[in-house]
Amino acid sequence: MSDQPTYRRILLKLSGEALMGEADYGIDPKVIGRLANEIIEVRKAGVEVGVVIGGGNIFRGAGLAAAGMDRVTGDHMGMLATVMNALAMADAIEKRGGYARVMSAIQIHDVAEDFIRRRAIRHIEKGRIALFAAGTGNPFFTTDSAAALRAVEIGADLLLKATKVDGVYTADPARDASATRYDQLTYDDVIQRNLQVMDTAAIALCRDHGMPLRIYDMTVPGNLMRIMQGGQVGTLVTSS
Repeated sequence: MSDQPTYRRILLKLSGEALMGEADYGIDPKVIGRLANEIIEVRKAGVEVGVVIGGGNIFRGAGLAAAGMDRVTGDHMGMLATVMNALAMADAIEKRGGYARVMSAIQIHDVAEDFIRRRAIRHIEKGRIALFAAGTGNPFFTTDSAAALRAVEIGADLLLKATKVDGVYTADPARDASATRYDQLTYDDVIQRNLQVMDTAAIALCRDHGMPLRIYDMTVPGNLMRIMQGGQVGTLVTSS
């Protein structure tokens, strides 16, 4: 691995559930603090960083829609949950000496800027960590799709999905002891084998724009920097 970063600009996708730690709900201050430290470390190494955060630790629209709530209403509530998580992450970053900007896909001017592509790129170029909230601003689209979209829009070199497992497996390793991890896959492999890496819309967007995707275990301290230095951590999804 090289001490110099391999990537110029990245988009990091964090699930809302990742912020819970061992809790059943909400945000674990220790977890969000550790993630903030890792993001700042990468930024100080010269990598430009954008972040998309889910809202599943607070509210999951699709879940309540399945229980009878109007899906559009549920998805709008889920977007607001992502804004809350982005504000919390921005606070954690700035308390540790970093600079962050929250940009929302829905208008919520008192707490976040509107997402404007050129302004987002300008923030990133100035060394600020851009936190993209409220998904795509549209119901029926997941924050995975938002992450793929923002990665393409800001011209990221790599899309990272931080999870609690160390990559993509042939089966659920918690249920199947014979499951093996893939080091590398193609976008079409993921779709055809229904590997549930991200939703199909997100994978298709990455494929159509040649956006490399790496899935890695965010619970292992230092993994993000290892990837920035060229480490083969987790599973890489590319066109070939």
